[in-house]
Amino acid sequence: MFPALPFSTLTEFSFFTLVVSRMAGIFAATPMFGGKAVPMRIKSALALVMALLLYPVIRTKAPELPGDSISMMLLIVRETLVGITLGLVSQAIFAAVEFCGQLIGMQMGFSIVSLFDPSQGTQTPILSVVQTLLATLLFMALGVHHFFINSLVESYQVLPLGGWHMSGELLKFVTGTATTIFTLGVKLAAPVMVALLAATVLLGIMARIFPQMNIFIISMPLNIGIGFLILGVTLMSFLHTLERSFATLTLQIKALFRLMA
Repeated sequence: MFPALPFSTLTEFSFFTLVVSRMAGIFAATPMFGGKAVPMRIKSALALVMALLLYPVIRTKAPELPGDSISMMLLIVRETLVGITLGLVSQAIFAAVEFCGQLIGMQMGFSIVSLFDPSQGTQTPILSVVQTLLATLLFMALGVHHFFINSLVESYQVLPLGGWHMSGELLKFVTGTATTIFTLGVKLAAPVMVALLAATVLLGIMARIFPQMNIFIISMPLNIGIGFLILGVTLMSFLHTLERSFATLTLQIKALFRLMA
């Protein structure tokens, strides 16, 4: 099935190591495979299997490899950075979803409630966990993970082994992608934030009209109820915004290939 195995020369094995490095980078950074929830054995096996599948196809375009070990190690690092950079584009969207959950949870009064997130190994607000699960299900339902696998194959046509380099335009692109975490997060959380702000203003007016009313006791269940109500009403809008964000990944990754080449 794999006619190039076992490796007949050290050069072929070195070339295969570079292929594995790029696979390992993207499998470590993509949302579905990059967390601690996925065991290291599974991630390593997936990267190795993908490398075995692609190696016979791309070995005909193998570049001339350096002879010294230091240059070879630098080349492995550059190939790993190619995969990590591709994965971070989609990781930014999931970071925005988590940021959205933190904003909503803080306003609803869930800031003191947290749930252990095994994918990150930290304490994460419970609404962030729920919304991240919704985003992951949408990510798989839209077949975006298939697009990332196709991007891996196409990356060797656009960006050959050893072709990655850092530039000002690439750094600007990565910075702009990080900026979208805050803009997209606020956009996703805007309906609930506006509704809870209006409820807070209304409760403030009521506190001035009825000083005997215990606003603190009333505000907690009211904010939670309004928050869940708005979340349910705007769920389709939430998913539609994420769908449009996932749709832009195609153009972003193509632009990223041009900047890395």
